[in-house]
Amino acid sequence: MFPLSTVLFPLAGLPLHVFEQRYRSLMADCLAGDGEFGVVLIARGSEVGGGDERLGVGTTARIVDAAELEDGRMVVVARGVRRVRVRQWLPDSPYPRALVEDLPVARSVGLPPAQAAAEASVRRLRSLLSELGEVPALPHDLEVVGTAEEMAWQLCDLAPLGPADRQALLESASLVEQTERLVELCTAMAEDVVAMLSGGPGG
Repeated sequence: MFPLSTVLFPLAGLPLHVFEQRYRSLMADCLAGDGEFGVVLIARGSEVGGGDERLGVGTTARIVDAAELEDGRMVVVARGVRRVRVRQWLPDSPYPRALVEDLPVARSVGLPPAQAAAEASVRRLRSLLSELGEVPALPHDLEVVGTAEEMAWQLCDLAPLGPADRQALLESASLVEQTERLVELCTAMAEDVVAMLSGGPGG
C-alpha cells in the first residue's frame, strides 16, 4: 500500500517520485510481481516518515513505467485500475501493507443526461478558476469518451476539487450518485468562485 495526500481514481495517471527506502522496496517488489499496489488517502499526517492515519477505501494502481536514478530514487508512472476497501491493516514492515477486497463496479443506466450535466459543471468550474490563474480551462475540443463508468472517472479526475470531495466521489455507491454528487460539488464551488470574481462575500 502507498498512502498519499491525494485521491487516485480508476483510469487516472499517477506520477510518483519515490525516495523513501520503504517505498523503494515496495516498488521493487511490485515490479518483480504483477506491478500493482494500493493507494489510499491519508486522513492525518504526512506522506513521509510514517505514523499517518489512512482512509479505508482506495484504488489499486498498476505501474506502467519506472526508472531508477543513480542515487537509488525512482521515478514511477502508474495508472488507477479499480476501487478497493481495506479489510485489515497489517504491520508496516517493510512498508505499509493491508488485506483488501475489490469494490463492485458501480454500474448504472440512464446516465448520458447526467453525465452531460457533470461535464458542463466541470468545464464551467475550470473556466472560472482559470480566471483566477489556478487551473487551466479545458480545451473545447477535449472529448470525454468511453463507457459510462470510464467517462464518470475521467470527469471526476478532471474536476478541480479537494481531497475530501474527491474521496466522496471515489466512495459513491453508484454512478448516478457519483455523477449527481460531482454536479453538486462543482456547482457549489463555482458559485463561490463567481462571488470572489465579483467581489462579493468572501471575495
